[in-house]
Amino acid sequence: MPGPLYTRLFEIAAGQYGYLTADDAHELGVPVTRLNTMAARGALVHVSRGVYRFPLFPSGPLDQYFEMTLWPRGGGVISHATALDLHELCDVNPEKIDVTVRPAHRITREPPPVMRLHRRTLDDDDVTWHEGIPIVTPKRAILDGIEQHLGSELIDQAIDTAKTRGVLRRRDLAEINDARHDALAA
Repeated sequence: MPGPLYTRLFEIAAGQYGYLTADDAHELGVPVTRLNTMAARGALVHVSRGVYRFPLFPSGPLDQYFEMTLWPRGGGVISHATALDLHELCDVNPEKIDVTVRPAHRITREPPPVMRLHRRTLDDDDVTWHEGIPIVTPKRAILDGIEQHLGSELIDQAIDTAKTRGVLRRRDLAEINDARHDALAA
């Protein structure tokens, strides 16, 4: 029968697609060496530096997205084409998972091949949640798509879908139109 430490760590992972970080454990006073021991015994799977997963949680289609938000030691937010895809705003098929971190976020290792890392200061109103995963809002995703030069057809489709769903305000549309104009002028 698992002990109280296992139970506390498992409860944290339950809200994170089965994932647990070294920082999560540290907040509970658990040293990373204990996580390594749990991984060696099969209670955890070591996914990447500082990221572990309880194998008891079934895998799902969104696991990799959540994992990518944890990879930069927390603070990662799904963005750009990936956010447009997850919000189902257009028929984009991103080749990598776009993740945005703060400009000052220190990363000392190469991102995984499946990740495209972006740096930007995101305001609180630029970030929302998609099934427990931090993701930029539809407006920010469209602006990121314009910045990423996704193409006018995909951007038009994203804007139309967002307008139909009522997730864009007039000032959002004005900001998007200004960004498109600036991108065309550049």
